[in-house]
Amino acid sequence: MIMLTKLNGVEFALNDELIETISEMPDTTITMTNKNLYIVQEGTKEVIDKIIDFRREVFRGLTKMQ
Repeated sequence: MIMLTKLNGVEFALNDELIETISEMPDTTITMTNKNLYIVQEGTKEVIDKIIDFRREVFRGLTKMQ
Protein backbone atom coordinates (compact mmCIF):
# COMPACT_ATOMS: atom_id res chain seq x y z
CA MET A 1 0.00 0.00 0.00
CA ILE A 2 1.21 3.49 -0.77
CA MET A 3 0.21 6.71 0.96
CA LEU A 4 -1.25 9.40 -1.30
CA THR A 5 -3.06 12.72 -0.81
CA LYS A 6 -6.47 13.59 -2.20
CA LEU A 7 -6.97 17.10 -3.60
CA ASN A 8 -8.72 18.13 -0.36
CA GLY A 9 -5.56 17.25 1.63
CA VAL A 10 -6.80 13.95 3.10
CA GLU A 11 -4.18 11.19 3.11
CA PHE A 12 -5.18 7.64 2.23
CA ALA A 13 -3.56 4.28 1.53
CA LEU A 14 -3.93 2.84 -1.96
CA ASN A 15 -3.33 -0.76 -3.02
CA ASP A 16 -0.75 -0.25 -5.76
CA GLU A 17 -1.32 -3.74 -7.18
CA LEU A 18 -4.78 -2.71 -8.40
CA ILE A 19 -3.66 0.35 -10.40
CA GLU A 20 -4.53 0.11 -14.08
CA THR A 21 -3.45 3.55 -15.33
CA ILE A 22 -2.01 6.83 -14.05
CA SER A 23 -2.46 10.01 -16.07
CA GLU A 24 -2.06 13.76 -15.60
CA MET A 25 -4.75 15.95 -17.18
CA PRO A 26 -3.63 18.27 -15.40
CA ASP A 27 -4.46 16.59 -12.07
CA THR A 28 -3.03 13.13 -11.48
CA THR A 29 -5.83 10.61 -11.99
CA ILE A 30 -5.39 6.97 -10.99
CA THR A 31 -7.73 4.40 -12.54
CA MET A 32 -8.04 1.13 -10.68
CA THR A 33 -8.78 -2.29 -12.17
CA ASN A 34 -12.32 -2.04 -10.73
CA LYS A 35 -12.69 1.31 -12.60
CA ASN A 36 -12.63 3.44 -9.41
CA LEU A 37 -10.89 6.78 -9.96
CA TYR A 38 -8.68 8.66 -7.52
CA ILE A 39 -7.46 12.20 -8.13
CA VAL A 40 -4.36 12.95 -6.10
CA GLN A 41 -1.95 15.82 -5.41
CA GLU A 42 1.14 13.77 -6.24
CA GLY A 43 2.44 13.73 -9.80
CA THR A 44 2.75 10.57 -11.89
CA LYS A 45 6.49 10.26 -11.27
CA GLU A 46 6.03 10.62 -7.50
CA VAL A 47 3.31 7.92 -7.48
CA ILE A 48 5.58 5.59 -9.45
CA ASP A 49 8.49 6.34 -7.10
CA LYS A 50 6.28 5.49 -4.10
CA ILE A 51 5.31 2.17 -5.72
CA ILE A 52 8.96 1.33 -6.40
CA ASP A 53 9.98 2.23 -2.83
CA PHE A 54 7.15 0.16 -1.35
CA ARG A 55 7.96 -2.88 -3.47
CA ARG A 56 11.66 -2.60 -2.59
CA GLU A 57 10.76 -2.67 1.10
CA VAL A 58 8.56 -5.73 0.58
CA PHE A 59 11.35 -7.49 -1.32
CA ARG A 60 13.90 -6.62 1.38
CA GLY A 61 11.56 -8.09 3.98
CA LEU A 62 11.25 -11.29 2.00
CA THR A 63 15.00 -11.67 1.56
CA LYS A 64 15.60 -11.17 5.30
CA MET A 65 13.34 -14.13 6.05
CA GLN A 66 15.58 -16.58 4.15
